[in-house]
Amino acid sequence: MQTANVNLPITVTGRHVEVTEAMRDFAHKKVEGLHLDYPRIIEAKVILDVQNKTRQLAEIILFCANHITIEASSETEDMYKSIDETISKIARRMRKYKTRLLKNHRPRANESIKYLNEQVYRPDIPELDAAPEAPEVEPVIVHKENYRVRPLYQDEAIMEMELSERSFIVFRHAKTEKLSILFRRTDGDYGMIEP
Repeated sequence: MQTANVNLPITVTGRHVEVTEAMRDFAHKKVEGLHLDYPRIIEAKVILDVQNKTRQLAEIILFCANHITIEASSETEDMYKSIDETISKIARRMRKYKTRLLKNHRPRANESIKYLNEQVYRPDIPELDAAPEAPEVEPVIVHKENYRVRPLYQDEAIMEMELSERSFIVFRHAKTEKLSILFRRTDGDYGMIEP
């Protein structure tokens, strides 16, 4: 039985720090030691960032089979400790993904969606004193990225959200073929927008 990832392409890069051979070996050993059950890791990227002596960040991104991307990051005062914490987060997310996959959360044909009546309450807001107007700043797009829209079921989209640290996911609902947006609410639950 295979207990370590063999010939796994691992890229270790440093920001604001020169990556020593010891740090590179430590990161390689930790990533190769991740369990092999599921999902199968295809490629791994480790990014080490030193912002100052007390803020050392380790970020790990795993590209796995079935288009699964698992990412996590940790920030501590020691780089090796940051790598350990990040590996722990990654391992937890991999176990969670496998557990959810085994439970097979596919929607059943006889299940129905519970609808609640929507009510809008008008808050009584006292009028505020007129504050001096600040000059308007025109918004500018500071970051643009390509985003692949995949067909997913609702439970698969939630699983994908839990594996990444993103605050939303755009997907095509596999059952209805409609474009949907799943987002993380401030109370910890999820919200979904369907046009």
